[in-house]
Amino acid sequence: MTCRLTSEALRIMQKSGKPAISTADAAMLKNYKGHIDKATRFIPLWVKVAVAIALGLGTMVGWTRIVATVGEKIGKNHLTYAQSAAAEITAMATIGTADYFGLPVSTTHVLSSGVAGTMAANHSGLQWGTVRNLLMAWVLTLPVAMTLSGFLFWTFRKLF
Repeated sequence: MTCRLTSEALRIMQKSGKPAISTADAAMLKNYKGHIDKATRFIPLWVKVAVAIALGLGTMVGWTRIVATVGEKIGKNHLTYAQSAAAEITAMATIGTADYFGLPVSTTHVLSSGVAGTMAANHSGLQWGTVRNLLMAWVLTLPVAMTLSGFLFWTFRKLF
């Protein structure tokens, strides 16, 4: 993460021209940024394909549950078109901003939060059981994913 932030900071510095950097130092920083990007910003094609297939299959299997939860179970009333539009525009802006700064975000978390926000703003009420379950999923996602990926990495290293 630190390398990614360093690379992003160097990109913004180069783009804005601030602070003023000599030509030699700018060339050195550009070279350094290139090395950081080469080491940290690569995704093998097979990983992209595997993730796309997994996401596609997961959405094909669970789309009705996802749509029902986001559209009907977060608030006490059904989501209106205006609420949906506000939540989607908020999600778009949030995800776009996070992408600009190179920050990772979950589109599902962002959209669910947007829907909850529209329900709260409309005073239509929230179903706190669903909100609690979403919060627990958000809190547990990071440590569970870290533990599972660490275990799988350790296992694969021992096997291969």
